[in-house]
Amino acid sequence: MSAEIQTAPLWKPGKALTEQSNLKKYIDWLFVKKGLYFRSYKELWDWSVTDLEDFWESLWHFFNIKSHEVYLEVIQKPKSGMIGTRWFTRSKLNYAEHIFRNKTKDRPALLFQSEQKELTAISWGTLEKEVAAVSTWLRQRGVRPGDRVAGVLPNLPQAVVAFLAANAVGAVWSSCSPDFGKSAIVDRFLQIEPKVLFVADGYSYNGKTYDGGALIESLSSSFPSLKDIVLIKNMQTGLTTDRFTLWEDILHIPNHGLDFDPVSFDHPIWILYSSGTTAKPKAITHSTGGCLIEHMKALILHQNVKPGDRYFWHSTTGWMMWNYALGSLLCGATLVLYDGAPAFPSSQTLWSLAEKARITHFGSGAAYFLSSMKAGVSIQPNSLRHLETIGSTGSPLPPEAFNWIYSHVKKDIWLISLSGGTDICSAFVGGCPMEPVYAGEIQCRMLGAKVEAFDSVGNPLIDEVGEMVITQPMPSMPVYFWGDQNNDRYIDSYYEMFPHVWRHGDWIKITPRQSVVIYGRSDATLNRDGVRIGTAEIYSAVESVPGVKDSLAVYLEKENGSGVISLFVVLNADKQLTEELKSDIKQLLRTQYSPRHVPDTIEQVRDIPYTISGKKMEAPVKKILMGMDPGKVVNPDTMRNPDSLKEFV
Repeated sequence: MSAEIQTAPLWKPGKALTEQSNLKKYIDWLFVKKGLYFRSYKELWDWSVTDLEDFWESLWHFFNIKSHEVYLEVIQKPKSGMIGTRWFTRSKLNYAEHIFRNKTKDRPALLFQSEQKELTAISWGTLEKEVAAVSTWLRQRGVRPGDRVAGVLPNLPQAVVAFLAANAVGAVWSSCSPDFGKSAIVDRFLQIEPKVLFVADGYSYNGKTYDGGALIESLSSSFPSLKDIVLIKNMQTGLTTDRFTLWEDILHIPNHGLDFDPVSFDHPIWILYSSGTTAKPKAITHSTGGCLIEHMKALILHQNVKPGDRYFWHSTTGWMMWNYALGSLLCGATLVLYDGAPAFPSSQTLWSLAEKARITHFGSGAAYFLSSMKAGVSIQPNSLRHLETIGSTGSPLPPEAFNWIYSHVKKDIWLISLSGGTDICSAFVGGCPMEPVYAGEIQCRMLGAKVEAFDSVGNPLIDEVGEMVITQPMPSMPVYFWGDQNNDRYIDSYYEMFPHVWRHGDWIKITPRQSVVIYGRSDATLNRDGVRIGTAEIYSAVESVPGVKDSLAVYLEKENGSGVISLFVVLNADKQLTEELKSDIKQLLRTQYSPRHVPDTIEQVRDIPYTISGKKMEAPVKKILMGMDPGKVVNPDTMRNPDSLKEFV
């Protein structure tokens, strides 16, 4: 089932890193303040998922979280299950207020670069003035705690300002990237009834300018709840502006400085969305306090982000990693933003940004590292001397990509593979400055995340592949899905297979050394005679074959209980799918993994369907091939390349 176990680590933390890490400081603090002594990360993790109340309360004090009222209970559990768990009851706090605790004249708050604009610094003073102006305007326009403020924005500094301003007044933020189609945006925002919408007049991607005028015009009449539309002139497209409030005008509004409205711990901070490949996207609503304490835990302890660091994650405003990266500001880091295609005008663009911006923590989706590897990117020695960590998420990072990063990017880098998602706006498994890195493996289960692998009847597994589950509540689990009466969709999403246990939908293995391997989505997992096969292994092998650009594998069940694995491949323009190439692919899968990995059929297609956030659409393709109506299976506006579906219909 699994790839060969890695015997030698690619990287081990040096003594200086471990001893000076934030995690070591936390362990020492627990000894001094609590009399708790932990000899290993495993011991610390065991305590964090066993004594939930003491663990989460210790983080509250270690991070010096500011509450405007004293909390009563750390955790208040419902009679059964996890939904309805309440944390730090009666506390009142504000996410943006914690960010501005780090304001300083010593370093910028933000660095920004786009395809059109050179690297620019935004000071803490400028950020504070702009957030104060926009939050004042929001209050003047009647926006109150709990109202929804939305944005259809590129990854601009103004998007960060708009979020911080909305958060300062206690409003609930939600954003989409402008490359979403109109129906995808309406499907999301119509559910939450925004009062204010921030938009940009256009954006640039892959060297092409996109005029946002038509989209803005259509959106302006799509939401009966809207009171105002704020227009940001990003591309100076000449859009008629008399019906909109201009961003520049808001910035000149007199104000008395920046004020923060404290809200309850479980007050919504933002609404994120499931991919919406099938039914209407689920409006996943997260809590202010949950994201605050979770982001500080994940970024400070697990990624070792410190004041003065420079944190970058390539994302759009429509991916949860945009929200997660905002958390670096909680740590005193400078947040680096990039708007545009990652490989324009060349595959070196983001790597050059890392050098020029002196980025400390560089992150992207796994697909970016694979594309850099295929493009032959190689970094000059010592050019990334400031870089301390590389982060990867979105899909499993295969072992060969681990090896490529260490051989072609930086040999002494700490590579942090993360997995979590929109569901918690963070990670369940990720990095640890006390543990080694092995190819294809995620270092650890994160503190407070009781991640286990279950078999089909709910028994925990070690060193065997099973369903990824979380068996204890976490503060950043959704408070609810917006508009989900009786939590029906919430329960159906996570608790249908194992009552009161969160099933995440990934196949994972917890190794004897407590690292984690993820094999892909369990709802798209391949099955061969009852043996589960993760699609990530198939792709790892197939896409290493010369001439193969991309691939997708699905398992199609038959009425007699058997089934077939079908593989679809995209080839270079000069290649055709010959019997010889099919044989090469099958032989590689057989020798690199097992005979069970060999597909029954291999077909050539022009393109592989992807969601806008860059995930292969295995489950929708499977349903289409099984005969379901494509119109009921997938919304084209949620896709990066909707025409790719035609070959599968």
